[in-house]
Amino acid sequence: MKLFVGLGNPGAKYAHHRHNIGFMAVDRIAADHGFGPWRAKFQGQIAEGRLGGEKILLLKPETMMNLSGRSVAAAAQFFKLEPGDITVFHDELDLAPAKVRVKHGGGHAGHNGLRSLHATLGDGYTRVRLGIGHPGHKDLVSHYVLHDFARADADWLDDLLRGLSDGAPELACGDAGRFMNAVALRTVPPRPSTPKKATSPARAEERPGSAPASEIEPDTRNTLQKLIDRFR
Repeated sequence: MKLFVGLGNPGAKYAHHRHNIGFMAVDRIAADHGFGPWRAKFQGQIAEGRLGGEKILLLKPETMMNLSGRSVAAAAQFFKLEPGDITVFHDELDLAPAKVRVKHGGGHAGHNGLRSLHATLGDGYTRVRLGIGHPGHKDLVSHYVLHDFARADADWLDDLLRGLSDGAPELACGDAGRFMNAVALRTVPPRPSTPKKATSPARAEERPGSAPASEIEPDTRNTLQKLIDRFR
């Protein structure tokens, strides 16, 4: 079993906030892939289903963002899951809107939800960083993330959520590259065909809509930490 976690704050008043894009992502996956109904458990809402050949538990913690780790740790302990079995979808200020990065290990960069997860799980889980853009000054961040997406964001947000859902089976089986390709096909669709031009060797392997390898961030754990995470 794998655990997919969406980060956000519970309650109708937070539902469309930028900080809740993680909730939106797992809601879309559940709806598109025929998951069972959401039900209360592990201080959150869970839904069970399959993505490809993998059994998946979706989780939306209801502890408020800064205590998300309590809910995730409870689910992980119950199902005897290791950090490597857990993927977390969360908002990312340092990425432009609709940009996505997959990251293994590393710091929490001040994100309160990730900070809580680090405290309960360590850093050995996978993150899907969902770009929401930055308001331009640190003093504006709190108001910005705890505010609804603008109407102008509707199209790219819908494309992004569709792409995350399209690629979810690939993510579940551990193929981050194919997952990113699926997202790119929604957010950066191939251009209409044009007359062929000579292709330089340096660009011969590029394809429209494909995700650059740089969008899959390297695992920053050292060899000892990887072994610890693998066998604990």
